[in-house]
Amino acid sequence: MKQLLLLIIVSITLAMSQNATAREQVKKPPHKEVLQCAAFSPYVGKLNPDYGEQPSKELINELLDKLIKETPFRCIMTYGVMNGLEYTFAAAEARHIKVIAIIWLDDDIAVNSRSISAGIEVAKAYPKTIIKLSCGSEVRTRNDYAFDGEITRCINALREAGVSQPITTIDTWWEWCNRVSPCHITNFGAQVDWIGINVFPWWENKHSDVIPCTPANKAADFHIARIEELRRAYPGKEVILTEFGWPNGPEGGTEPNKFTQQRCGVAGKKNQALVVKSTFKKLAEKGWSGIVFEAFSETWKTSEEGDFGSFWGVCKGEPPYTCIKF
Repeated sequence: MKQLLLLIIVSITLAMSQNATAREQVKKPPHKEVLQCAAFSPYVGKLNPDYGEQPSKELINELLDKLIKETPFRCIMTYGVMNGLEYTFAAAEARHIKVIAIIWLDDDIAVNSRSISAGIEVAKAYPKTIIKLSCGSEVRTRNDYAFDGEITRCINALREAGVSQPITTIDTWWEWCNRVSPCHITNFGAQVDWIGINVFPWWENKHSDVIPCTPANKAADFHIARIEELRRAYPGKEVILTEFGWPNGPEGGTEPNKFTQQRCGVAGKKNQALVVKSTFKKLAEKGWSGIVFEAFSETWKTSEEGDFGSFWGVCKGEPPYTCIKF
């Protein structure tokens, strides 16, 4: 009798424990992976995405190996799925690197169509490596809303194709706020699964009329404030800092604000390291993801961004591709 009673008590206790565990599992939110990634473009040296030779498989392999060897990054964000860039996904998978893949969109509709089709193809071919997708990067910023329809066309095509990855379109935080303050939602808010925002106090120091400007030691706080603003505007959506960074040169160089002529953004290796490390630290404390711009410096960017354009990489854009230490 005692044995039977003891068995009953043990059974009830075990059942109660299992039920409690089950309730705890129900209460826990789904696990969200916190990502610390680097924006990856293999257009280093004399390569240019607008013309000429495409990045080779050998170069992509070399750059990814360097990134793994000299940095902590095991996650990258890519800027296209054609013209040789499609090899990046196989190379990343072989190295167990996760990828946020941008399907590049611009003002050529026919090229966009090929890009969307290629994006669907690689998304389905590498479902474990490509973890998120974006229909374009700064399409609105470059084209002043003229190609919003192309973003929607891309999103719809990915949905219809049944890709498994969460989808967004990436743009500056200001575009996601519909260019107004306080932040207003855009018509893409209901279409996307997550929000990808690019935030660069360095460039805002030059172009914004907001005073005061942001030095390197305040950049991380600026990034966090923009994310918080977007999280309030888009409740329930994951907001990822898809681009942030600071130029490492020309050493000691500054850009004057076009309105006030203030100079508070100073380029240099120490300031770049400070911005990158402090931002990732604050993001980790919040449990938020971020992507530093960029893995390797790109010389061709000087044509669009001046002397500072070729100094954004945490690794140099020329052999032996030396990287800063974190």
